[in-house]
Amino acid sequence: MRGSPRRGSLVGFAWLSIGASLVIICLKAYAYWITGSVGLLSDALESLVNLAAASVALIALTIAARPADDDHPYGHEKAEYFSSGVEGGMILVAAVGIAISAVDRFFHPQPLEHVPVGLAVSLIATLINFAVARVLLAAARRHDSIALEADARHLMTDVWTSVGVVIGVGAADVTGWNALDAAVALAVAFNIVWTGVSLVRRSARGLMDTALPDEEQTAIREVLESHRRDGIEYHALRTRRAASRRFVDVHILVPGAWTVQRGHDLLERIEGDIRARLPNATVFTHIEPIEDPASWRDTALDRSEISDR
Repeated sequence: MRGSPRRGSLVGFAWLSIGASLVIICLKAYAYWITGSVGLLSDALESLVNLAAASVALIALTIAARPADDDHPYGHEKAEYFSSGVEGGMILVAAVGIAISAVDRFFHPQPLEHVPVGLAVSLIATLINFAVARVLLAAARRHDSIALEADARHLMTDVWTSVGVVIGVGAADVTGWNALDAAVALAVAFNIVWTGVSLVRRSARGLMDTALPDEEQTAIREVLESHRRDGIEYHALRTRRAASRRFVDVHILVPGAWTVQRGHDLLERIEGDIRARLPNATVFTHIEPIEDPASWRDTALDRSEISDR
């Protein structure tokens, strides 16, 4: 069985991110080398994190593209959560490193050199970052990939970080207040912490099988309510998400006099309607006789909670 071509195509975007990160690291490292600016150093360090994160994303997307197998019957898409979680952790580590360098430079300011050239090089790197981030973000939205989204948002954070650094370093050069360079680097560290925390939280929610968002659950209930006119009921609705895949599990109660074929046809329609409302959804339905009292006791989300009949 082959993997999903749609998911497999995302690997190319990860390679794009890796290639861009290598170019940007070289440019920003050169900018730091000729200026001695700790602000530009913080920018270069964050780009190193971008490279590491893009490499993790490449591995995760390669695994996520694998088809379901005997050991992973629900697929491998959850690998994307590991990528975004690791990236969030890397961002936090980079923030700490930047803050330490900034504090030291704040109390021991040093004159900056060749600032115009260094800032020009940094701006070129920033434009490359911005273009790649937009490409990745569009692909993430199109393919519903949290790994690509994490990479794209990290790059966009890097873009705004770089803009702030350029402004701060330029101001330090014009005013002669070299401590401003360190102050900008410290502000950069605090700014990227939020991105790191956000990515870690989203990854944890995905790994914990959190239910689908309210708007998606509403769409599911609208489908189920539309079939009540056929004399059915439903309960024990459960949902979860694994990266781009959505899972829906629900019990459908029908008249006991119905034939197996009629019940089966109804479930096929319900499952098809839900899949039409939710992209990439896997729907599981369980049919029960509506007149049987035991069916109404079977309402717990966790069926292990149900006492023996």
